[in-house]
Order: sequence, then structure tokens, then C-alpha cells
Amino acid sequence: MENVHLVPEEEEDDLYTGYNDYNPTFDGEVHKYLDLRHAFIEFHNLLLCIMILLSLQDLHNDEGFQQAVRTSHGRRPPMTAKYPGTAIGGRPIGTAYGSRIPVGTAMGRPMTGAVQDGAARPMTAVRAAGYSSSIARGSVFDPLGQAKGPAPPLETRNEDTPEEKIKILEKKVNDLIEESCLAHARGDLQLSLEKAKEAGRKERALVRQREQTGTADHINLDLTYSVLFNLANQYANNDMYTEALNTYQVIVKNKMFSNAGRLKVNMANIYFKQKNYTKAIKFYRMALDQISNAHNAMRIKIMQNIGVVFIHMGQYSDAITSFEYIMSESPNIKTGFNLILCYYAIGDRERMKKAFQKLICVPLGIDDDDKYIPPNDDPHANMVIEAIKNDKLHQMERERKALAEKYIMTSAKLIAPAIESSFAAGFDWCVDMVKGSQYVELANDLEINKAITYLRQRDFKQAVETLKMFEKKDSRVKSAAATNLSFLYFLEKDYDQADRYAELAMSADRYNPAALVNKGNTEFVKEDYEKAAEFYKEALHNDSSCTEALYNLGLTYKRLGRLEEALDCFLKLHAILRNSAQVMYQLANLYEMLEDPHQAIEWLMQLTSVTPTDAQVLAKLGDLYDNEGDKSQAFQYYYESYRYFPSNISVIEWLGAYYIDTQFCEKAIQYFERATLIQPTQVKWQLMVASCYRRSGNYQKALETYKDIHRKFPENVECLRFLVRLCTDMGLKEVQDYATKLKKVEKMKEIREQRVRSGRDSSARGRREGSAGSVSRSEAKYSPVLEQGRDSGQSNHGTSAKGERLSVKLKTLPGSNEPYEASTQQEIDASYVDPLGPQMQRPKTAARKRTEEDEFADEELGDDLLPE
Repeated sequence: MENVHLVPEEEEDDLYTGYNDYNPTFDGEVHKYLDLRHAFIEFHNLLLCIMILLSLQDLHNDEGFQQAVRTSHGRRPPMTAKYPGTAIGGRPIGTAYGSRIPVGTAMGRPMTGAVQDGAARPMTAVRAAGYSSSIARGSVFDPLGQAKGPAPPLETRNEDTPEEKIKILEKKVNDLIEESCLAHARGDLQLSLEKAKEAGRKERALVRQREQTGTADHINLDLTYSVLFNLANQYANNDMYTEALNTYQVIVKNKMFSNAGRLKVNMANIYFKQKNYTKAIKFYRMALDQISNAHNAMRIKIMQNIGVVFIHMGQYSDAITSFEYIMSESPNIKTGFNLILCYYAIGDRERMKKAFQKLICVPLGIDDDDKYIPPNDDPHANMVIEAIKNDKLHQMERERKALAEKYIMTSAKLIAPAIESSFAAGFDWCVDMVKGSQYVELANDLEINKAITYLRQRDFKQAVETLKMFEKKDSRVKSAAATNLSFLYFLEKDYDQADRYAELAMSADRYNPAALVNKGNTEFVKEDYEKAAEFYKEALHNDSSCTEALYNLGLTYKRLGRLEEALDCFLKLHAILRNSAQVMYQLANLYEMLEDPHQAIEWLMQLTSVTPTDAQVLAKLGDLYDNEGDKSQAFQYYYESYRYFPSNISVIEWLGAYYIDTQFCEKAIQYFERATLIQPTQVKWQLMVASCYRRSGNYQKALETYKDIHRKFPENVECLRFLVRLCTDMGLKEVQDYATKLKKVEKMKEIREQRVRSGRDSSARGRREGSAGSVSRSEAKYSPVLEQGRDSGQSNHGTSAKGERLSVKLKTLPGSNEPYEASTQQEIDASYVDPLGPQMQRPKTAARKRTEEDEFADEELGDDLLPE
């Protein structure tokens, strides 16, 4: 104790002094700290409330707790002391060296931190929430709470609230816009417009609902813009331009829509379709003013549209200004081509040349084809190249290159005759320019086009010389030139030269289908149909889309009598060329040859839908219906054929015979008078006119007509017989004169017939003796003339084969001793001669889409000389 020194009381330091002292300058910071502390306390209390609610929910799911609530298990008296002999009656008090055990109170409540009968210590506000490192006795480790069973189901969303209704309506509007766009992509324009209108109605209902709920400030402007924009587009796609313009005006005038001024481009496009070019230029320029220089690509496209509109207006100088600006800023193939057109329109040769040079220098932005050539040593690289050789990007590159070549070829063909004194010099200049550019392979094609231009000018000699220049070129160009030469010689009927150049084209390129078709054509002309069929088959094997080979193969099978195989060829061709009139006619002709008139009529009906004004097809339909016994349908088609081509003698004859058969002789007169105008030297038509007058009871007019015929044809026996009969019936004095003339004509006829018979007998004897071969040939040549002269002496039926067929039908004229009634129907029926005849059997040439001999109307030789 002596070493212990007590500190005086005044010197004793207070451990808590200074805590309440603070600088007033920090008063603001203290207040901030206190506010933050109060906020933290409130947040902590809120968390406690949430945890208590969660614990209550757990107690609700606790079976033991619920059992205690329902029974008296939880209402037992508190625990008493179990340790006798103690003064306190509680648990022993722990010492500093023993375990500290809390002492129970008089009511039996355990002290804080006590663990009683394995129960976990209750939560207090001092200890933080979370997992405890000390596991209570009798508890199981279950951090995920899986022992509690599945979670209760989620609360169902209440769709009756205004917010949910608005969300559902917005989703419906978006779905309708999407359906409208998908319908337009499928090509169903009417459905896309209906969906767009329905989306507009739903969107207006959505706006009204927001206004009713007081949330008008939260209107979805993007949704409104989408609805109006889609509706305007669908109006324009359905050619409802007025409605589309009104809808675009609604969008453009609304200042709440950002960048809405760009839609004036769409409005200008609509004005362009309406050919209102002034307004189109006005709106294009308004849109150009509202687009910044940052969007240069958009500005270039609008400038290009302005130039196109100026071309349509004929203002080529203004269009040139727009196109020159584009070629200086961002040159492209289409603008360069339009610029050449404008220079050609104003006739500026020098600027045409400069524009052509600019056109062939425009970069395409595509890679060379060398990158698609696979190396031999790297299999992985070969696989990659094979994968990208025909992908979408490469296809786009090929399409862009093909378009550029098309524009360059068209420009060269356009300006070649204009830039020099002759088109040949112009073509040579274009070829020289192309050879120095990236389109070197187009030079040969330009040379071939030069030959085609010679053909258009009917200068076949120069065309042949130009094509012969390619005989020493590479195989592809040599084959193309030889193919065209073979085609030219075939048209000139020089089949030996055509065969020679077809062989040359095949030797240069055996896989050239056009060369094989030309070779087959030469064999077809030689009537070696089996060999021709082999070449056509080989052409089809090399190119299954070669329609010329398939058509000519069908004609070859038809000549060979293999009608079923020919039918298969033309049916396949019809699947490729759905609207080909030639193919449909061949199918109808084959079905007629196969004795299936119903199928023939059906194909001819399809043919009339393609060529409704073809008089020959309509006449063929009338003939088929006539053979089937359907006179009314036959009359309808014959009459339609006569309307489109009133000079067809067979149709005129059938119509006249039809009216005579139906006892309408007055109507038949106009048809036979038309035939008289067409064939004034044929007496039979004038006799038919007189006969119609006589049948209708107009004997005076018939007599005048017969007298007129007698003046033109004084040796016609039929006319004299009717004159004698009419004069006798009418009691005229001229009857004796006509009877005398009739006897003279009949006597001359008998003498002529005797000469013919004697001539035949002498020629027969000469042939039997074999001593007058040359004389027999001359008599054989003269004999038909005598036969025709005899026929003309009797009824003047003509000299042609068709005239002989028609003379059989005109035997309906009654003789001098026959009554005036009409003849039988079988004698009157008009038979139909194939309108195309043997011409339909001519094979097609290789470099034409349609045959020269087999088409319905001749066409001029065109650019399709070059085989595809």
C-alpha cells in the first residue's frame, strides 16, 4: 500500500469530458449526420417489421405452433426449480472458473441468452439478422428452407386496374402493326391495310382511356408514330394516294414527332407516282433541307430522285446538274447511266464520251473472283471457300456486277451511233475504252452487238464478216460467234454453212446448248429426225432450261409419230412457259391427233385467254365444235373469227353455208359478197350470191346477178342453166338466146373432155411402151392443167387444193332440173384447214425465244441472236 499513490481529486481526469464540446461551424455537418442517423434508424425499424411479418408467416406454417395454439399445450405453468437444497430455488450461480449459467426469475422466465429445453435463443434488437454460427440443439441444417415445403402461389394479377388495361391495349396495337407488316411481306395488300386500320382504331381507344384515367401525360408517342406511319405506307401500297398523303400530313405537322420531316420523301414519291412532278420536286427539296450533311447517303438518294423527276419533265439541264453533283460526291453506276441518257437527249457528243469514261471507272466495291479459287495445299481453306462461294454476299456481288455490265452495254449501244460519224467507228471507240477498264471481257460482247446492229440494218455481209473475226478468239467467244453465224445461215436457208458453223461452235464448246440446237435444226431439215432428237436431248442434258431444245424435240417426236412422247415434251414446256401460245396450240393439235377433241378444245380455250384476238384459233375452235355437232358454239367462234379477220375465205364460206342451212339466205348474201370482193375471179361466190337471191324469192335480183355473171364468165355452164330456167319461169324473151349459148358451151365442153380423155389414153400407152419418157413427163405436167380447166369449165372451182375442197361444199347449188330448196346439212358443212399447216412443224432456231416459221406473226430480228 505504501507504493500506492492516490491522485488528488482535483487532478483526476474525467474520461467523458470533451464529448459535448463542438465547434459551431460544424453545426450544419452535425445536423446532416443526425438526419442521416434518424433515417438509418427508421430504415432499421422497417426491416424489423418486415422480418416480424415473415416470422409470423413462418409460424402460420409451423405445425407445432399451430397445435400449441389450438390445445392447452402452450398454457402450462412456468418451470420451477429442479435443484433442491438451494436457498434461491434456481440454478447454481456460475463462478469465474465455471460455466456461466443464467439464473431463472421467480416467474420462471429465462434470462437473456438462456437456452431452455433445446429452444433457440429468441431474436432481439441487438443481434443482427441472418444465419447464426451456433446451431441450436435439435435443429437441422436447412439454409434454403426446403423443409418448409413449396412456396405459396403467386398472387394473381388483377387485370381490372386501369394500368393493366392500358398495357394490354398497347400490346394489341403492337401485334396488329406486326401482323400488317407480315401480310404486306406475303403480298396480301388488302389484309395489311385492314390490320393497319384496326391498329389505328385501337390506338385512338388507348389515348381516350389514358385521358379518362388522368394519365394523358404518359401517352406513348412512339406507338402513335408507328401506327400512323404503317397506315400511310399501306394506303400507298394499295394505291390510295390521297389517304396516304393525308396521313403523312398528320405526322409531319405534329411537332412532337422528331425527324418527321424526312417523311416528305415518301410524300414526294407519291406525287411522282401521280405524275405531279412539280410537287414531287418541292417535297424532295423540303426533305433535303431537313436532312443534315451527316446523312450524306440519304441526301445523295434524294438528289438522284430529283434528277429522275427532271428527266420526266424534260428538263435535262437541271437533271444534268443533279447527276453531275452526285458523280462528283459519290459516283454510282445508275447515276452515271442516267447522266449519259441526259447528254444523249441534248446531243452533246463530247460530254457523252466523258460520261461513258466516268461510268466504266465507277468502283463496284466488290472483291475479285480470285479469292474464290481454292488453294490445293490447305483443306481447311478449301472448305471455307466452298462454303462462301455461293453465299448471299457472293450472290449480291454477282448481281451488282451483272447490273453494271448491263448499264455499260446499253450505254455503248446507245451512244455508239451518236458519238462518231458511223456507228462502226462509235463501237470501236467504246471497245477501246472498255478494254482499258475493269470490264475487259465486255469488249467481245460489244463486238457481237456490233454484228447484231449490222443485222438490224439488213447488212448481212458486214454482220457475217464481223462474226468471222471471232474464229481465232478464245473458246467462249468463238462458240458464241459461230452459233450466231449458224443461225444466220439457217435463216438464209444455206443449210450446209449452218451445219458447218454449228460443228465449229460445238468443237469450241461442246456444252453450248445453243450450238447443239442449231446442229439439231440442220439435221431436222435433212429429215434425219432420229439424229436431230439426239442433239436436242444432249442440249437438254447440258441445260435443262433450254426451251428451244425441248420445243424442237417435241416437234421431232411429232414428225416421228411418237405422239405420247411429244405430248410429254410440250407439257413440260408448258410448266416452264405458262403463257406460250405456241406451246398451247401444239398441245391442242396433239390431242386432236390423238382423237381427244375435248382436251383439244380445253387447250384452245386456254389459248384464247392468252391471245383473245387470234382469228385462226377461234376458227379452229369453231371447227372442233362443228365436228362435235355443236352448231351454236361453232357459229359463235366462227363469227368471232370473222370479226377479227373478215378475209378468211373458209370462215366466210362456213358462215354463209350456216345461214343457208338455217333458211336465212338474206344474211348469207353479205358473206358471199365479201368473198366476191376477196376473190373476184372465182365465179362460185357470185353464183352463191345469185342462188341466195333465188332461194329468198327475189327472182328479179337473182336474174340481174346471173346476167352480170354471164357477162364476166360467158362460158360458165351453171350460170347459163339458171338463166334459161329463170327466163322460162318468168316468161322472158331472152330464153332462146341463153338456150342457144348453153348448147354451144356444152358442145365445147364435150369436145374438151374428149381431148382430155384422148390425151390420157395416149400418155398411158406411152408409159406402157416406155418409148416416150420425156413426152409422158410433159403430159403428166399438162394433165392437171387440163383437169383444172375442165373443172373451171363446169363450175370454175379454182386451181388450188383448197379450192378443190371448197368446190365439193358448193355442190349445194341446185342444177337446172333441181327444185329451189336447200341441200342437206352434210353437204353444206364447212371443213377447217389447219391455219398454220405444215409451218407449225418447222424447228425452232437456237438463238430465238420463238421459231421463225412456227410463230403466229413474223417478228423482226432482235438482240436475242446472242445465245444465253
